[in-house]
Amino acid sequence: MPTRPPPPSDESTAQLQALGEQIRARRKALRVSSTAAAEAAGMSRVTLHRIEKGEPSVAAGAWANAMGALGMTLLARNAEDARASGASPADLTQWIPVRVRLADYPQLKALAWQVHGTDTLTPIEALGIFERNARHLDTAAMSVAERALWQALRTGLGGGASADRSDV
Repeated sequence: MPTRPPPPSDESTAQLQALGEQIRARRKALRVSSTAAAEAAGMSRVTLHRIEKGEPSVAAGAWANAMGALGMTLLARNAEDARASGASPADLTQWIPVRVRLADYPQLKALAWQVHGTDTLTPIEALGIFERNARHLDTAAMSVAERALWQALRTGLGGGASADRSDV
């Protein structure tokens, strides 16, 4: 008889729930139905739902398939700290945050002067501001992390008029 796996710790449960929320937010940002995402990942809609809820009993391969179907990859746990400091431990052009903190991206914050009452934007809102105001960007002043964010948003969500620019 197989042994039972150890119960997950509170920390790992919280991490899986956060990852599940990111997967769901990515699917919603891409405007992909749960049925279509599940089919693309080779699983049932119920399994995708369990992943988006952060259930630890779902196989790691299913988590990886769900992320792959949505164009997501895993980064090291401290990737956000590295991104905030300007370091680039991994290719951040493949990473789209669930919420974009304006404080982390000075050029985006300058372009989003008309946004009041929030310190964060959805990825779609951030891309829209970047694209509508690209002519006002000081690309020389953009950090590596901010350039990577803009490129990831353009790649993952589809860029507009400036998607062909190579100076980012």
